[in-house]
Amino acid sequence: MSDDDGNSAYGRKPFKRSRAHFTDRITADARDGWPVEPDRYRLVASRACPWASRAVISRRLLGLEHALPLAVADPIQDDRSWRFTLDPGGRDPVLGIRFLSEAYDRRETGYPSGVSVPAIVDVPSGKLVTNDYQQLTLDLATQWTALHRDGAPDLYPRASRDEIDTVMADVYEDVNNGVYRAGFAADQEEYEAACSALFRRLELLAGRLEERRYLVGDTITEADIRLFTTLVRFDAVYHGHFKCNLWKLSENPVLWAYARDLFQTPGFGDTVDFDHIKRHYYQVHTGINPTGIVPLGPDLSGWRTPHHRERLGGRPFGGGTPPGPVPAAEEVPARGRP
Repeated sequence: MSDDDGNSAYGRKPFKRSRAHFTDRITADARDGWPVEPDRYRLVASRACPWASRAVISRRLLGLEHALPLAVADPIQDDRSWRFTLDPGGRDPVLGIRFLSEAYDRRETGYPSGVSVPAIVDVPSGKLVTNDYQQLTLDLATQWTALHRDGAPDLYPRASRDEIDTVMADVYEDVNNGVYRAGFAADQEEYEAACSALFRRLELLAGRLEERRYLVGDTITEADIRLFTTLVRFDAVYHGHFKCNLWKLSENPVLWAYARDLFQTPGFGDTVDFDHIKRHYYQVHTGINPTGIVPLGPDLSGWRTPHHRERLGGRPFGGGTPPGPVPAAEEVPARGRP
């Protein structure tokens, strides 16, 4: 999620998502000069941001917590970029910086597209390595395998990649990015087109998931992670704040059960901070919510209710196992949990 044009500009001009500018990859063969190494890099994320949450979930499912340390930014970023005000002294304790933009500036001056998360920073140099949110998680799944935990799932199985890529492309266009195109629309026609496409796609996804537990195959894949990060924010922010209100997620029996199933799976819900999510969207997007008032609802208790998706079979982690307990330093505070 980027702050590239200032938060007050949202909803005042046509919305177009910027492509990642820094697309270097961290790989096993170090093809871009960045080898996979434990403790060399720092993942900077916001629990408010769905794009960053993909990386947080993947990292946890794969057991990379100790190999790739996490920095969590303040959900209330400003026009200077994501801030480390959650840390003592307002500085990231490892990178020593107050704003993520400092790592960007060490890599390049005058870069386009603003400062976004997720971002991976090289700790020795303090330079940004990548902000390529589309490729980053795929590399965690396929390039960091030597550092995966025992029993880690295969989130991007080779035999299913074409189908996963197709599903993810549709989800990205109409759902992941579609909620933003609706929420930041500058005119009625733009809004209606985006909102209609969003709900058409959600209906198609509900049909796909009616008799299958996961989007591709019988295990959790990258496709499920990418859909989940939008669904988990749907009723809390997209339905009201972004006017995606033809119906709530909790009013769609299939998608609501699917989302709860994932939420209750270790590695998903234990990374979600509804407090960060709500405060970010409602307080940062001053162009569409100038008062900055954060609503009290919705009631979050439903996320813990039975989903009954087990009847569809499936093996969440394939032949592997669930991740262990959340590291104490990364537990979501009580106010952010259902």
